[in-house]
Amino acid sequence: MNTIRKFAYATVLTLSALNFSPSLASAQEAGGTFKLSHEVHWQNIVVPAGEYRFFIESNGPASRLTLRKLSGSGSGFVMLVSDTEESKPADTSRLVMVSRPGGSFVKQMQLPEFGVTLHFVVPEEAREVALATATTAASAAR
Repeated sequence: MNTIRKFAYATVLTLSALNFSPSLASAQEAGGTFKLSHEVHWQNIVVPAGEYRFFIESNGPASRLTLRKLSGSGSGFVMLVSDTEESKPADTSRLVMVSRPGGSFVKQMQLPEFGVTLHFVVPEEAREVALATATTAASAAR
């Protein structure tokens, strides 16, 4: 009987300790707000213009970026980020975008206050334009 009581007490104590300790994910969560003036492509997601709150959670080799729209419909987006690098303290917080025929694409999210730069997949520029230019130059040389 005494053994069962000790086992039950140890179990309750262990469960209590696990419930009150902060989780690793919440300790590594970072966030902020930003405003998009126009619709952008963010990896395979189209994010409409508006004000957003973002959260970054680091869980092992990949991070998770969560966007929540502050105004309007209250949309939310979640993206996995596998390519990150350490940010320099002299950098400024910003979204780096590139223009493609399909619209604007987010290439990087630089967050020096959190010591990280997130990299996102952007479609390559069409190579047909370079090929057409090379063909035209070859024709002109004749």
